[in-house]
Amino acid sequence: MRTLSDVEINRIKLLTENSIEFTLIEPTKNGLEKSIMDATGPIRSYLKNKGIHDYELQHQGPENKVQVQAIFIEERKTVPSIASLYRPVTKKGDPRIWFKALGEYSEAGDILAIIQFDGQLFVLNLTRIDIQRLLSEKINNPLKDLVNTLRKISDEVADELLILLREIASKPVPALLHADTAIGRTLETLLGIDINSSKKPDYKGIELKSYRDKRGNRKNLFAQVPDWPLSIFKSSAEILNNFGYSRGDDFKLYCTVSAIVRNSQGLALNVDSKLSQLVENSDKANIGDFVVWTLDTLHSRLLEKHNETFWIAADTLYYDGKEYFQYKKVEHTRKPIVSQFEILVEQGVITLDHLIKRTSSGKVVEKGPLFKIKPNSLDLLFPPSKIYNLLPG
Repeated sequence: MRTLSDVEINRIKLLTENSIEFTLIEPTKNGLEKSIMDATGPIRSYLKNKGIHDYELQHQGPENKVQVQAIFIEERKTVPSIASLYRPVTKKGDPRIWFKALGEYSEAGDILAIIQFDGQLFVLNLTRIDIQRLLSEKINNPLKDLVNTLRKISDEVADELLILLREIASKPVPALLHADTAIGRTLETLLGIDINSSKKPDYKGIELKSYRDKRGNRKNLFAQVPDWPLSIFKSSAEILNNFGYSRGDDFKLYCTVSAIVRNSQGLALNVDSKLSQLVENSDKANIGDFVVWTLDTLHSRLLEKHNETFWIAADTLYYDGKEYFQYKKVEHTRKPIVSQFEILVEQGVITLDHLIKRTSSGKVVEKGPLFKIKPNSLDLLFPPSKIYNLLPG
């Protein structure tokens, strides 16, 4: 995708501020002529997460094409279309997407936002439609109606969750286990959320991130293993073997990796803008760059995990030697500005934690890699947030 203009970036920010989740696509001249567009990684991830289509399960050939109702949003009207999602027999079956009559709505190089709602795909031309003017109009228009509907749905879930959290915060609650994860596990249990390893948000599309307020710890963004096929090392065990150390009965690698300074294991991060990759590097001459993440993957994980998040602060109290949590405050963020991600990595605001160990039985356990953001830095990654006090009075 080409570099976005300042106007397009501002229009994206407006959608973000209004809690609109979307993905982007750029039709090319060749694509418009041939009625074909690549379904890029972010598009595939978006369609899968929204329950629209999973290209990984789709067979090649026209007989396996999937069609979805689509709508072009114009200033004063909507135009019906059809989205075709398929994998051709040729070119290794690379995922494709096309919208009927797209050439009448977009020119080559336009940036289009694809917005899923009610099983349909709404297409909005960010290059040509003045979003700010339409949203600020007193009269209704198709874009304003869609945004208001999506915001209302989002606000209803947030209000419901806030009521439940205030009930929980009415008194200190005992920790359900002794671990760093106890604060989150306890809250999720009280909310009736199953404890599992799903990457999906926790409560009806809202991610929950609880933390001990006085510890000043970095906040977890998400966990994501490297892209092993692109990496020299092919497993967490290989990383552990090269950089781990002995602690008690375990052989482990528990460390933070930053782009601004090498850690004691000689590890550092580097953003390769030309290849759109995040690379982890060792100062050992015989190793060098050893694992890779594509920025598309990291952007998708960030959007998937934090489309809407409640960051819940709590105080830790002790009664008769037992830990209690007093949940007290929520910072409510919506859709992150993904273009900020690599900038914040380069500035050391976002770092990576390895949490790998080999137990005495020989089993390798990996709890990360965890991408984390420094305290009080959420406003560098997210649009303006809302703060809710959970305590009475």
